Amino acid sequence: MAKKTLKSSANNPRRRYSPGLPIGARVNVADNSGARVAMIIGVPEVKGRLRRIPTASVGDIVMVSIKRGKPELLGQVTPAIVIRQKKPYRRPDGTRVAFEDNAVVIITPEGLPKGTEIRGPVAREAAERWTPIANLATLIV
Repeated sequence: MAKKTLKSSANNPRRRYSPGLPIGARVNVADNSGARVAMIIGVPEVKGRLRRIPTASVGDIVMVSIKRGKPELLGQVTPAIVIRQKKPYRRPDGTRVAFEDNAVVIITPEGLPKGTEIRGPVAREAAERWTPIANLATLIV
């Protein structure tokens, strides 16, 4: 049987921004899937140097473990997409962007969001790369 893989937006290539979220970082979950706080336990797309801790930035897929939220979700490992990060990153036009918190949106293995709404702003880089998330976003910055 074929292995399920996460679908990313093929027509918009990945840009590397200042990575602000290493493995072990606790992040807020910005959707209404039932999770509140998650911990990053892996960054599947990063291939780095030996012993270097993988880090993620806005728009990246990360594997998270649910730490706070509904009891049936606690401890589950699920993929998520980073939509906000505190560390400032530079856009191609020269502006620097930083958010008040680090936040992710929980997704299914097919790449669709589990929740039906996203609380707070979503970075433009994540919205351009992941159109299903852009459709749920109330504010794109």
